[in-house]
Amino acid sequence: MAAFRTLRTAGLALGVVLVMAGATRAQTILRDAEVERALSELARPLLNAAGLSPRSVRILVVKDSSLNAFVLNQQTIMIHSGLMLKMNRPEMLQGVIAHEIAHIANGHLTRRMQNMQNAQTAAMIGLALSAAVASKYPGAAAGLAMGTQGSAQRVFLGHTRAEEASADRAGMRYMARAGIDPGGMVGVMEKFEGQEVLNVGRQDPYVRSHPLTRDRLRAARNLAATFKQIKGTDPNSAYWYDRSRAKLAAYLQNPSQTLRRLNASDKSDAALVARATAYSQSHQIAPALAAAEQLIARRPEDAYAHELKAWIHMEARQFNASVAAYARAVDLAPNQPLLLAGYGRALLAQNTSTSNVKALEVLEKSRIRDKINPGMLRDLGLAYARAGNDGMASLSAAERYALSGRLKDASIHAKRASGLLPRGSTGWRRAQDIVHAADAQKKRKKR
Repeated sequence: MAAFRTLRTAGLALGVVLVMAGATRAQTILRDAEVERALSELARPLLNAAGLSPRSVRILVVKDSSLNAFVLNQQTIMIHSGLMLKMNRPEMLQGVIAHEIAHIANGHLTRRMQNMQNAQTAAMIGLALSAAVASKYPGAAAGLAMGTQGSAQRVFLGHTRAEEASADRAGMRYMARAGIDPGGMVGVMEKFEGQEVLNVGRQDPYVRSHPLTRDRLRAARNLAATFKQIKGTDPNSAYWYDRSRAKLAAYLQNPSQTLRRLNASDKSDAALVARATAYSQSHQIAPALAAAEQLIARRPEDAYAHELKAWIHMEARQFNASVAAYARAVDLAPNQPLLLAGYGRALLAQNTSTSNVKALEVLEKSRIRDKINPGMLRDLGLAYARAGNDGMASLSAAERYALSGRLKDASIHAKRASGLLPRGSTGWRRAQDIVHAADAQKKRKKR
């Protein structure tokens, strides 16, 4: 699966993902404001070194224990949680990011777009966006239905050996230019050394989509040796690397395992985040809040520390406290869409006339900044319904179904929205876009 073009459905710029005939599974994307902030901090110096705007590319985490990373489109890099947790130091994770940035900067997606027509004869291509929601993750929001079928997957995700060598060279230059040890990329390759001799079913997906040969590894080692030796890790990169991996591991692992692993003497911010997450996952609200409060006391201007507290209260159904904590988080980061989405959900949970009006306001603001968040669209639909705007409530439902690839259901709600909204209005046009996309899919299936 891979992005091959940008489709405007319901007025949204959405990356299109392939669902191959016979696809057997969908993969969840873990949307979390803190983790995405960490990845943006790790990527920022590399994007600057590549001549790309840090605001133009975002990195999302796929909930998958296998090791993989790939470019979804010109604006999105996907990293499997398994790969993120397997990286031993920040420079290795930045090596992965630098390599994928190089694929974007070097225009390697263009070839796939040009070859898309040929691939249509080999596999049925369907629309699939956002298949599952990780609703219990702080700020969790979206998923992509990404079918996996060997040959078709390799056609779209796979890079040629020439592209891989090019991305290695460019990525290492970006790392050196940013003051990051290029040996981190070599360390990633060494993780996969020897996998080429395994049969395809036993290989990590990263090796299948990023062909690794002995010659390529040798060339990478030689290239890394040519750069001036860079000693030490940037403290900011180390901080966000530790904090994001601690949170991700605490969410994905059994809470008791996380708590046993943490050293009682470890009072770092990363340890506090891990403890708060693990305690909340095991419904131990008091110690979870205590850890979050320690983090806030240490970093009172950290929006993500306040979000962590808000999420714990929300999980405990302490809605008033959750609203207060989310309000503080949004004060500190007023344009962060996942924080706004969480704030809106907490306000809806309060369910007062005042909170419902405020919820609609903040959820609309969240949608403007992040249109591919089905959890936000669900809550936005509820907010519209409580405001008596059934047309926009139906439109939100239609957009949410469209994101999950359920265009038949999306069309039903979009047609209802079209009948309720003023003809020619922005909302009406968004609804019509969904109806047309559903009709086009129906025609493709008949062929």
